[in-house]
Amino acid sequence: MFASTVKPIAGDKPAQYRRLLDQARVLFEGESDSLANAANLAALLYHGLPDLNWAGFYFRRGNDLVLGPFQGLPACVRIPLGRGVCGSAAQSGQVLSVPDVNAYPGHIACDAHSRSEIVIPLERGGEVIGVLDLDSPKLARFDADDETGLAAFAALWLEMSRTEL
Repeated sequence: MFASTVKPIAGDKPAQYRRLLDQARVLFEGESDSLANAANLAALLYHGLPDLNWAGFYFRRGNDLVLGPFQGLPACVRIPLGRGVCGSAAQSGQVLSVPDVNAYPGHIACDAHSRSEIVIPLERGGEVIGVLDLDSPKLARFDADDETGLAAFAALWLEMSRTEL
C-alpha cells in the first residue's frame, strides 16, 4: 500500500515530515494497538527519511528501556534509565540530539556504523513510557527540523495508540 510512496526525498525537511505524517495518519486510521502502530511507524520513518541506519522504539519496563518494534540491524535489548542516549532522554524526559555519538559519554554502541542519534521521549500521564530513537551513519544528521518533525510523530503515536504495551 505504501511501498511505492515511502521513499526518501531530498530538500525541504518540513515538507518531507508533513508528507510522512499524512501517511502515518492513514496507517493509524482505525487502529489503536500500540505495538502495531509502533511497528508501522518505525518502518515508515526508516524507509521514508534519508540517511538512517536504525529507527525504532524502546519501552519502559521499571528502571529499564526494553527494545520494541524497529527497522535496522539487531539492537541492544535492554538499556538502564540514565545510560546511553536513549536512557538519558528517558530519564530526563527531554529530546536528546547527539551530533557525534562517539563523543557522548556513556554511549551504548548497538551498531558501530551509527554516528549521530536523536531520541524523542514518549510521555503519557506525566510519565515517560518509552522513546522513539533514530540513528544515522552521518555525523550531525539531525537538526531542529528533525526534532520538530519527529515530535509530531511521537504525539500522533501517543494519540492513536491506546493499548497497554
